[in-house]
Amino acid sequence: MRAHASVLHLDLDAFFAAVEQRDKPSLRGRPVVVGGTGGRGVVATASYEARVYGVRSAMSTREARSRCPHAAYLRGRFEEYRRTSAVVMAILREVSPLVEPLSLDEAFVDLAAATVPLPDLGPATVRALGEDLRARVREATGGVTASVGIASSKFLAKVASELDKPDGLVVVDPGTERDLLRPRHVSVIPGVGPATVERLRRLGVHTVADLEGLGADELVRELGQAHGAGLFRLARADDDRPVVAERDAKSVSVEDTYETDLVDRRLMEGLLTRQAGGVATRLRDHGLSGRTVSIKVRLADFTTLSRSATLPSPTDDPATLARVARGLLADLDTSTGVRLLGVGVSGLADWVQEDLFAAAGADLSGAPGADGTATAAEPPVELPPPRGAPVGWPPGTDVVHDVHGRGWVWGSGRSVVTVRFETADTPPGPVRSFAVDDPALHRVEAVSPAPATVAEHDPSRR
Repeated sequence: MRAHASVLHLDLDAFFAAVEQRDKPSLRGRPVVVGGTGGRGVVATASYEARVYGVRSAMSTREARSRCPHAAYLRGRFEEYRRTSAVVMAILREVSPLVEPLSLDEAFVDLAAATVPLPDLGPATVRALGEDLRARVREATGGVTASVGIASSKFLAKVASELDKPDGLVVVDPGTERDLLRPRHVSVIPGVGPATVERLRRLGVHTVADLEGLGADELVRELGQAHGAGLFRLARADDDRPVVAERDAKSVSVEDTYETDLVDRRLMEGLLTRQAGGVATRLRDHGLSGRTVSIKVRLADFTTLSRSATLPSPTDDPATLARVARGLLADLDTSTGVRLLGVGVSGLADWVQEDLFAAAGADLSGAPGADGTATAAEPPVELPPPRGAPVGWPPGTDVVHDVHGRGWVWGSGRSVVTVRFETADTPPGPVRSFAVDDPALHRVEAVSPAPATVAEHDPSRR
């Protein structure tokens, strides 16, 4: 534990929704939900106006609509989220070289390593820095707010950033950490999800103070060595983890949920092949390769199956990854239908064994080739568009009309697309409807974000 409150955690408030409200004046002060808009969509982020109605991240879009039918439901614009995140991360790196991004919308900063040394690390000094940082983020992002926690450890800083949301700042004075934690529910501790909460409840544990009363042996017996020992320490505010500027990725994966259950095995093989290609591209972009290939299959009844295979040497070859993924699928019974497929690679390395499968022979009989098409012996399989590919006119999409200018898709259906013409720099604009094939209406190409070492957002977190 540090002697001073010198670890800062910054968390952008309802980030995806906040960016949408910034860029769409008519949505400011209104409930906004960003995520999948289809029948099987999942909420990625809900604005604070939507949270009043009980809408939360990781909730199904169907349930969110039942709770808040008048909200604006948007597909999301991830290039814009990445661009805005890069702006924030650049500001943090001006404060200290030790910045540890956790996702697009949050990061730890080590104030003890500040680029411009602070006169001291007392509560007043770090509070002033936190206030200045929040103001700089708000100005640089065009109004996106951040909540900041500053404490003597990463754990306490993250807890503190949640205490005064949105747009708040909490500094935990050294020596008061345990007093802050004791009255709070055990779920405030990272890694304590619903299953652990239920196991602790059976032990009569509801608050951190209750948890503090359990011995290390009892926690290890109930929760296992790693989890039990970790909770024993965190319940006592014992966390000495450093802020690490560059974190090594443990795995790379791609997964998709489909609007209708998949039953055609060749279609599943084609989808796995395409996902393996996406994983291979991400590996190569980061100069990595991997040895262990895994697939994730969620059946129609929500049963989730996973299989993995470890190769003799690491690879980033899409054909190899696809071949292994399809082989793993062959061992699973998918006759009841599949709602989710995913491919992942772990056991990462920064080198590649060339021609690992050069002697492996031809591809699996009848399986799609490395590019997602069938082999010569089979007719081609028509795959649904990949995740993120423009399909129709999803709500929230940036567009421009030859006559009316810039705007965004309000909704579409029955061969009509409705657009609200406004931007971040205009008042709320008018609404117009057009035929979906109107030649004067165009998508606005996303602007690539500035380079930044930022992890992708996990919609299940928030």
